[in-house]
Amino acid sequence: MLIKTRKKSDIKESQLTDEKVYKNRRVVLKALGLSALSIPLASSVQAGLFDIFSDKEKTDNSDLIFKRSELIHTKNSRFQSLTPLTPEDKILQYNNFYEFGTGKGDPFSFAQQFKVDPWQLVIDGLVDKPITLNYEELLTRFAIEERLYRMRCVEAWSMNIPWLGFSLATLLKMASPKSNAKYVRFETLEDPKQMRGQSSRFIGGGLDYPYVEGLRLDEAMNPLVLLSVGLYGKTLAPQNGAPIRLVVPWKYGFKSIKSIVKITLTDKAPVNTWQKIAANEYGFFANVNPQVDHPRWSQASERFIGPGNLFAASRKPTLPFNGYQEEVASLYKGLDLTRYY
Repeated sequence: MLIKTRKKSDIKESQLTDEKVYKNRRVVLKALGLSALSIPLASSVQAGLFDIFSDKEKTDNSDLIFKRSELIHTKNSRFQSLTPLTPEDKILQYNNFYEFGTGKGDPFSFAQQFKVDPWQLVIDGLVDKPITLNYEELLTRFAIEERLYRMRCVEAWSMNIPWLGFSLATLLKMASPKSNAKYVRFETLEDPKQMRGQSSRFIGGGLDYPYVEGLRLDEAMNPLVLLSVGLYGKTLAPQNGAPIRLVVPWKYGFKSIKSIVKITLTDKAPVNTWQKIAANEYGFFANVNPQVDHPRWSQASERFIGPGNLFAASRKPTLPFNGYQEEVASLYKGLDLTRYY
């Protein structure tokens, strides 16, 4: 007889904060941006600046906001979370996406005219069956499911997000990786006309574009890894990585690359964007580890962005692998995670 057991990171759906609590919140017309920074800033510093959000109803002017569409999906009860959901308006307006600017409100303010159709996602490299998917195929070719994942930013703030998407492993298997494929390289769209941060080193934080990320192949094939095409029941907004982005819930948020146009299988470890600019601060693995501090701030705790004032919530302890230790710790058996951070 098959007996299904729950992992520590799973809970019953009845224990979750009801999504309806947040569904009737309106999208804010404008979001205030934090000061432009060329590198991520610790949340302990950010917290003292000012509040962007409150529980008061915001002005609605949907004509100026990117149009999102409802997505047909199922809810995957296996992937749940112990914390309340982050309200939709905060997920939409508190972002790191340097292609649109380094302020937390910049992606919302400057991405609303972003074009997601036409779009092409290419899967190539060390595969027997290269694949090219267009915009419609990204939304219809795979069974879309909702997964509630914790998201932990390297800046020591966190969210809990109801993502919509499909397993990266499903797509990679379709491409038939060759035996010598060891890594997966991801690349963001490069379009300076649409992405103001790519046309200005000042606005874009001094990064080299296009943005690049990477995973080991065994990491990429883990069932937790999601290619997301939506959140809160709708397609992604540009500031959240439309039309398709990566979600790797046990790693710091910068690993979950947005607006992907290319996935390349390779036999060499890709040098990811933040690793290239500051290897002593942002390693290849970027696993959430409360025992390994960032050189400029502690990772032992985090500020959860939930209902209420953006900075009002008390800090809570950070969990190893962001709470997904049981599912992924075996991937790093024998690896010194204080060295390979």
